[in-house]
Amino acid sequence: MPCITPGSDSMKNTHPQGSAQTLAGKITEWLTFDNMHHQWLLLAACFWVIFMFMVASKFITLTFKDPDAYSAKQEFLFLTAVPDAGKLPGEKHFPEELKPTGKVLSDSRLIQPLVYMERLELIRNVCRDEALKNLSHTAVSKFVLDRIFVCDKHKILFCQTPKVGNTQWKKVLIVLNGAFPSIEEIPENVVHDHEKNGLPRLSSFSDAEIQKRLKTYFKFFIVRDPFERLISAFKDKFVHNPRFEPWYRHEIAPGIIRKYRRNRTETRGIQFEDFVRYLGDPNHRWLDLQFGDHIIHWVTYVELCAPCEIKYSVIGHHETLEDDAPYILKEAGIDHLVSYPTIPPGITMYNKTKVERYFLGISKRDIRRLYARFEGDFKLFGYQKPDFLLN
Repeated sequence: MPCITPGSDSMKNTHPQGSAQTLAGKITEWLTFDNMHHQWLLLAACFWVIFMFMVASKFITLTFKDPDAYSAKQEFLFLTAVPDAGKLPGEKHFPEELKPTGKVLSDSRLIQPLVYMERLELIRNVCRDEALKNLSHTAVSKFVLDRIFVCDKHKILFCQTPKVGNTQWKKVLIVLNGAFPSIEEIPENVVHDHEKNGLPRLSSFSDAEIQKRLKTYFKFFIVRDPFERLISAFKDKFVHNPRFEPWYRHEIAPGIIRKYRRNRTETRGIQFEDFVRYLGDPNHRWLDLQFGDHIIHWVTYVELCAPCEIKYSVIGHHETLEDDAPYILKEAGIDHLVSYPTIPPGITMYNKTKVERYFLGISKRDIRRLYARFEGDFKLFGYQKPDFLLN
């Protein structure tokens, strides 16, 4: 019989079960180690995600606090507060403390979208400029009060600035006042009929009631580039005249032509050059008196709404109306009740080419005189001086 010694191949072959158990143990140990390794990796990944989230949150908070980091495209992220030293008891829209209208920042302070704050601050600065006082200030006369429409139910005042999309804002207020259930149901011939549209003017109230509303109501109006607005007024009243207002062509146009047309032998209807010369005349007022309230379509924003005398809540711009309209509705607290009608794409954009085309051939002297009259509007509302026309 052969001799079997420990450690020989024959001895190893006689214990296969022990070897299998040893291998199984090593596999289990490896799997346990691998599982723990994955768990540690997952845990580390979770800590990394939390760390990055904290860094991002801190960055966002710092961005909100830094006015220089603000972008107009981000304005919907910001909050609103309108400080007003003239707060009355129960005042809704102008508390001395900053009022909440959205999210609260980490330091519990609330801020208004900077683009709207900057517009109001610009107005305040220009109003304080003594050199521009004649162009920026006007009395809050009956003429101004006639331009301001009232919605008592929601405590809103809207100053009408013609040729800046005001028809749509009138429709919004008509619905809010309850005259019609929706904008779509308002007949076009009713919008501008102040006997039927249910829009009272501020001038219809007593002095005490006027002052109360001016101090406590949400107040706004809309502006656009002053020269582009004049072009729109000229086209609407003297060229197309879609609402059939014959007095513009048959009474106002002949009056302008008689006074301001240089070539007396020319028999064409009123030209934009005639219109510019009339508007730039420092003595235009005597003719305005003959035209009456029809001139509101080309009167300055200063004369219409008295922005240095009345503390408005928001100034909207026609060029950014797609953003401004929802913001105004939200600030007035009526965004859940009515929407501003859909704005066709591109219709509110400033068209420099059109402006150049209309002013082509008009003397620099006449354009400078026109700018001199509307300079207050340009500066109060941040519109760039049209050097491409003036120089």
